Amino acid sequence: MIEPEAKAQARILIVDDEPFNIEILSEHLESSGYLVEPAYDGQQAWEILQDEQVRFDAILLDRMMPRMNGMELLAKIKQLDRFKALPVILQTAMGSPDAVREGLQAGAYYYLTKPFERETLLAIVAAAVRDRLAQLELLKQLEQQRDTLTMLRYGEFQFRTLAEAKRLTALLSSVCPQPEKVAMGLSELLINAVEHGNLGITYKEKTKLIQDNAWEGELNQRLALPQYAGRRASVMLTRDNNEIRFVVADQGDGFDWKPFMEFSPDRAFDPHGRGISMARMLSFDSIEYQGNGNTVLATVKLG
Repeated sequence: MIEPEAKAQARILIVDDEPFNIEILSEHLESSGYLVEPAYDGQQAWEILQDEQVRFDAILLDRMMPRMNGMELLAKIKQLDRFKALPVILQTAMGSPDAVREGLQAGAYYYLTKPFERETLLAIVAAAVRDRLAQLELLKQLEQQRDTLTMLRYGEFQFRTLAEAKRLTALLSSVCPQPEKVAMGLSELLINAVEHGNLGITYKEKTKLIQDNAWEGELNQRLALPQYAGRRASVMLTRDNNEIRFVVADQGDGFDWKPFMEFSPDRAFDPHGRGISMARMLSFDSIEYQGNGNTVLATVKLG
């Protein structure tokens, strides 16, 4: 859930060659508390992005444009390290699986198919911004702990809440050579252990909760219920000269993890469901689920 204070600070770059589309998108986003900046083709957007003093929390990108189209701009954005984790929402009239798959491979993990309703637009933008703000908060914590745990070789921790999962993410990512890269994926695995594992929130339930802006409230309610109060998740870290291994386990019933290892075009328009595939592609060298799916081994290679 995005708090009003945080959302008011979120800045969205809208890239579309149709002035009317920009006007409508700006009206919807500004009325919901976002700051927006327009660009009328990919080339203008690229020029805006060169200003390192301006921070964007998401890019709402049209696919078909003159001078530089959306896919060309997306390729340029993802070539730069400072933009690799910046959420890009690709708006397109082409909702075919092949078109979505092409965008996924290029680094767009959020989608809007034209025409779309205001509520759909706001739900997808909120999901992208929520992920971005969570990432920035992790980076802030990483800066404070970067040199603390580089000599750690073994550690095992138990956690129960989202707040504890976030603190552990910042702590354990600091062990890795690229903590910012690992933090995003490790956060997903730890949060999954709490919400889907120990608290039993299904994919469909989370979709509805996010749409109703009730996700964190439901988590807190379930944490207080007797059947969940005693459940703990765990994360174990081991390190040798070749790799760092994270083993995350929960006390839930497990799940069918196979469909989530790849980001399916069928889920491209949902406000969540990207975490495991993004962790596998961007954060870890390998991810291996074990047993019934309530234990996962994630590995970071060294050297």
